[in-house]
Amino acid sequence: MEISGRITKDAVTAKVSNDREVVNFSIAINDSYRPKGSGELKKIVTYIDCSYWMGSKMAQWLKKGTVVELFGRIGLNVYNNAEGKALGSLTFHTSNIKILVFPKTENTAEVPAVQKKSTDQNTPDDLPF
Repeated sequence: MEISGRITKDAVTAKVSNDREVVNFSIAINDSYRPKGSGELKKIVTYIDCSYWMGSKMAQWLKKGTVVELFGRIGLNVYNNAEGKALGSLTFHTSNIKILVFPKTENTAEVPAVQKKSTDQNTPDDLPF
């Protein structure tokens, strides 16, 4: 399954048994629709708790406001709260993360720089057009 959304708070790395680590974060997916017979636009936000087991170093890039595309499988966490009311939350077991947009920051040094290809005039252009 593939979903995309904006990270709601900085990712947290947790140690689990056997020295394994998991990166936990949450995303918000914004959507809107216009009910039949109404001119009013309804906005809905769906929050999904995500876990990533493939490497804890990814947590350093998963900051609040980052837009990500996630690949994996969805799940449901059902539980009873202190008052005995049944509640549930969506979970996403992430197998691959693609960062689409980094958040705007005051310190641009935090955002990884993309190296540009050298435009040396002596290098021939391999493109046929």
